[in-house]
Amino acid sequence: MIILGIILAIVGLVLSVPALLYIGIALIIIGVVLEVMGMAGHAVAGRRHYY
Repeated sequence: MIILGIILAIVGLVLSVPALLYIGIALIIIGVVLEVMGMAGHAVAGRRHYY
C-alpha cells in the first residue's frame, strides 16, 4: 500500500493531477499506520501481522 501510494503521488506530481497526488498521500499515511500497528503487535484486520 505504501509503494502504491508513492507511485500515485509521483505520477500525480509529474502529470499535475491533484486527485492522484491526494490519493497517493492518503495511501502512504494509511499504509504507515497499518505497518506501525502490525509491528506493535496489534491485530490489523483480523491478522496478527500486516505485510
